[in-house]
Amino acid sequence: MTPVSTVPAQAQEGARRPPARARSVPERPPAIVLALGVFLAARLIGVAVVVALAQGAGRDPFDVLARSWDSLWYLGIAEDGYGRVKHAWFGVANDLAFFPLYPGLVRALTEILPIGGGAAGLLVSWTAAGAAACGLYAIGARLYGRGTGVALVLLWGLLPHSVVLSLAYTEPLLTAFAAWSLYAVLTGRWVWAGALAALAGVSRPNGMAVAAAVLAAAAYEVIRRRGRDVPGGLWAGAALAPLGWCGYVLWVGVRTGDPLGGYFAVQRGWGSTYDFGVGAWRFAGEQLMKGGRFEYAMAMVVVAVTVVLFALLLADRPPLVLLVYAGVLLLIAVGGSGFFACKPRFLLPAFPLLLPAARALVRTARARPWHATVVVAALAGLSFFYGAFLVVHGRTSL
Repeated sequence: MTPVSTVPAQAQEGARRPPARARSVPERPPAIVLALGVFLAARLIGVAVVVALAQGAGRDPFDVLARSWDSLWYLGIAEDGYGRVKHAWFGVANDLAFFPLYPGLVRALTEILPIGGGAAGLLVSWTAAGAAACGLYAIGARLYGRGTGVALVLLWGLLPHSVVLSLAYTEPLLTAFAAWSLYAVLTGRWVWAGALAALAGVSRPNGMAVAAAVLAAAAYEVIRRRGRDVPGGLWAGAALAPLGWCGYVLWVGVRTGDPLGGYFAVQRGWGSTYDFGVGAWRFAGEQLMKGGRFEYAMAMVVVAVTVVLFALLLADRPPLVLLVYAGVLLLIAVGGSGFFACKPRFLLPAFPLLLPAARALVRTARARPWHATVVVAALAGLSFFYGAFLVVHGRTSL
């Protein structure tokens, strides 16, 4: 007697059929590609708004992007070297105040490519901004996941003064070296951390913050290990980190005849001194009482928000290297006197301050996507139009 199968007839028929070909699902691009994509989209839109506003004002958009304020000093150094001194309303402006890496790269590009200094300056800045965005993503993703990495890059690209990332300025270069130096510390690559910190130190005066962060992290690691089994690369990285900044400061001192104080005398000629914020506080009070320019009011808001962001970062207990880096940049910007409207630009490389906001944005995007969309759209509107206003119609140095 033939046994009766307990398997349904449909299942038996399906078993005899050849397996259906699996439906191919396109792979998502890596998150770092998404991060770089949203950053480039944000900055391209920002550039488009600057171009439109410049044309409406009868100005050459290329000159606005490549030859605004400090860009002229950097391009002059790239073309003719150091030696330009100009008497201005604030004192004696000496081009030795500008650190050499950026104009050196501009000069190198003009030597090997058939382009002028302005185009070379933009090429260096835009390339550095992309490298910085990748470094920000790497840090955010390593600490808190890929979503936070993407959000960190997006927020950095939509800061009110992020238009600087589209100009021939040095902030993108400093941020790129800083981000990858700090990432090297987080991953235990101490020699790379020190070498990149040294390059940051010859990018901008506040590049010393990177060296300070690397040295603080190295000291903490030595203490944590109680001086035992300390890798040789740590000592090498710690030795390399301050060489760039200290080397240029000493070179300026020797050139001016005062090895230890010459560079700081040059800065005083620009009206820049460090008085622990006394001058900045007095200036802010005067502007509030007299009703100063809109750019000054916006700078006050940015500085105040930055202080709050540092408190939030401190509460999050991030790795020491990030905290020291952001803290030193904040101390330099808040405690320095002169050019109050430039303080938000000086704080632009302090990207670790955005980590708590990036994590909050990711949580909001998961729970209430439309709320996150509104927040991003509002930041984008402020960034694009205020940034374009600053470079086209702003009456103070950016």
